[in-house]
Amino acid sequence: MSPAIEAALWNSLPVPGILVDGQDLIADLNPAGEGFFNASAKALIGQPVWDRLAIDAPLEEAFARARAEGTPLFVNDVDVGTGERAPLQCNLQIAPLQGYPGQMLFLIAPRELAGRMTQSHSVKSAAKSAIGMAEMLAHEIKNPLAGITGAAQLLSMSLSAEDLELTDLIVSETRRIVKLLEQVEQFGNLSAPQRKAVNIHDVLDRARRSALLGFGAHMKIVEQYDPSLPLAHADPDQLLQVVLNLLKNASEAAGKDGGTITLHTFFEHSFRLRRSDGSGHSLPLQIEVIDDGPGLPEGIRNDIFEPFVSGRENGTGLGLALVSKIVGDHGGWISVNSVPGRTVFRISLPRAPLDQEESD
Repeated sequence: MSPAIEAALWNSLPVPGILVDGQDLIADLNPAGEGFFNASAKALIGQPVWDRLAIDAPLEEAFARARAEGTPLFVNDVDVGTGERAPLQCNLQIAPLQGYPGQMLFLIAPRELAGRMTQSHSVKSAAKSAIGMAEMLAHEIKNPLAGITGAAQLLSMSLSAEDLELTDLIVSETRRIVKLLEQVEQFGNLSAPQRKAVNIHDVLDRARRSALLGFGAHMKIVEQYDPSLPLAHADPDQLLQVVLNLLKNASEAAGKDGGTITLHTFFEHSFRLRRSDGSGHSLPLQIEVIDDGPGLPEGIRNDIFEPFVSGRENGTGLGLALVSKIVGDHGGWISVNSVPGRTVFRISLPRAPLDQEESD
């Protein structure tokens, strides 16, 4: 096989590939590997692989044995991180490089996101049906609630102070239900995104300023932006709504004592949304909203984007469902990884077509 074909195969691998020399230093990595580390090959070559790759499994002995015996090593369902991103559940394939003693080839196949993506359409379809039913019920329920509120207010005009507490309770609770129903109706009233070339950092800056002047005044918001990020293909107003919702959730989770929210952007060209029919498209633009709060309750982490699922007392469970709907309408993907002290909401978006980028 010619060197040109070998190079083409290496660069075309759809999963991150890392070549490690006999001293466990990174000797080379493919473009998918650069995306996984969010760093260039030039910056990574020569660095100890175990300083840049964190694997939640005792691999030292098995790795040394595989190298000594010249046999491959397969490790399934382990968390793999880089220090720059939340760990992902992956399958690892490690094999000696034939003809180059001591050198080992790492192939990293993330499972967590791929598994969720294949299920995303069926989940979203079910959620869409549930929301449609809820919208219809919301419209029908609001009218009698208005009558109940009016009747309670009329009764309050001729009641004692003791009985007024009951009518006040009826009025306040019916108003709370109406507010909830109006949130449900937002799903049906949300128009299709008017997508164009958008600078993600402009949207994030607007959201950050708005948060610090209002609900997030007690928080510290840190920016970790990739200034070379290309333009996104998105509706700026709807994207702003998404980021504001995530910032609001993080601020409320932190409580009165406050905390730190990090807005992180980076480019991951290997990230693709794969549908159950095998088709897919690239989502290279990544936005992460990271907070150091208590984390999501374990019992709802896998369902947090479902309607009416909330981790807060008196929460409606509609905010994140609306966020998921908006991101999905953009052809994007949203995921969450949460442990106490670190919750990461990650939004993956398509880049703008080149003709739009040039015109802007």
